[in-house]
Amino acid sequence: MSLGISTEHLTKIYGGKVIAVNDMSLQVPAGSIYGLLGPNGAGKTTTLRLLLGLQTPTAGKAEILGRPCGVNATTVRGLIGFLPTHPTLPGHLRPVEYLELLGKVCRLPAEVRKPRLTSLLRAVGLLDATDQRIDTFSTGMRTRLGIAASLLADPPLLLWDEPTAGLDPAARRFTLDLIRDLGQTRTILVATHILSDIDQICDHVGVMYEGRMIFSGPMREMKRRLQRDEYILEVEGPPESLSAAAQRAGQLPDVTARAADQHSLVVQVAEGVSRAAALAKVLDLIDASGLTLQSVQSARNDTEHAYLQLLQEDQAHGFRRFEFEQRHGPDAGPRHSAL
Repeated sequence: MSLGISTEHLTKIYGGKVIAVNDMSLQVPAGSIYGLLGPNGAGKTTTLRLLLGLQTPTAGKAEILGRPCGVNATTVRGLIGFLPTHPTLPGHLRPVEYLELLGKVCRLPAEVRKPRLTSLLRAVGLLDATDQRIDTFSTGMRTRLGIAASLLADPPLLLWDEPTAGLDPAARRFTLDLIRDLGQTRTILVATHILSDIDQICDHVGVMYEGRMIFSGPMREMKRRLQRDEYILEVEGPPESLSAAAQRAGQLPDVTARAADQHSLVVQVAEGVSRAAALAKVLDLIDASGLTLQSVQSARNDTEHAYLQLLQEDQAHGFRRFEFEQRHGPDAGPRHSAL
C-alpha cells in the first residue's frame, strides 16, 4: 500500500511536562481523505506541525510521501498545502495581491502563477471580492482565501486544520464539497472535532485522545468493530401496549428489547444471528400488540456512538495498557491501536 503519511512512535513533549503527542504510529493511504478526529487538546494541531517540520519531535519519525519530515525538509514542505484554523492573513492586501506574493515565494513562474490564482479565486467563490482588502473579509471568506493559498503550488497532499470551524452552514457545505472533489486527485488529512464532517467526507479515520492514537483505519471498520446490532423502532400506540411488546420481544431467542420512551423500542440482535429474521419476528409482535410502526433506524453506522465508545474504552483500559507495555516493552508483539 502506497502511503501519503506515515509516522513511527512519533512523540512530542513540551518542557518535559506536557505530552502533546504520545507514541503515535500512523499510516494514511495515498489518495485517501483521512479524518484526524479528537476533542480540543487531543494533539491534532501539534501532529500537523510535526508533519510540516515546524516543530522537532521529542522521539520517533514521520514521512510525507516516503520522504522524512523535519525542520530542514523544505522539499517536503513543498509537497504540502497547509490550511491552519482561522488563517491569519495580511489584512492590508487584496486577494490577488496576496496570492501573487505567495506565488512568488513559491517560485512559480508568472505564466503559471497568474492564471492559476485567477482560477483558484473563481473556484473558492471570491472572484467578486478581488477589490476588497482582506481585513474586511468574514471568517468564511478568509477560510476560502486560505484554501486557495494552500492549493496555489498544486501540492499532492493537503493538511487542513479545522477547515469548517466558525463557518455558517452555506460556507461549511461549500468547504466539505470542495474537500470531496479535491480528494479525487490528492491525499487529504483533515483535523477536526466535528463528527459529522468526518462522516460525510472521509474514507479513513484516526481518533486521538490525550495525545494517543486510539484507533486508525477505514471508517467502515471503526463502525463495524464498535457498534452493536442495535435498532430503534418508533411506534404509535398505547404505552402499555409498547411495554407488553418489549417484554414479549425480549423473550425471543437472541434478542433483547426495552422501551426507550413512550414511542420507541430499542432492539438488539445477538452477533451471528440473521438480523432480518430477528427483526421480522419483532415486527410481527408489534402488529399483534396493536401498535403502528413509524420508522426503523439502525444505530450501526452511528459515528458519534462509535467515537464516544472509543474514548470510553481508552479510559477504561488505560492502566491495563500501561501495565502491558511495562511488562512486554513497546515493540513486543503486535499492538492494537484501539487499546
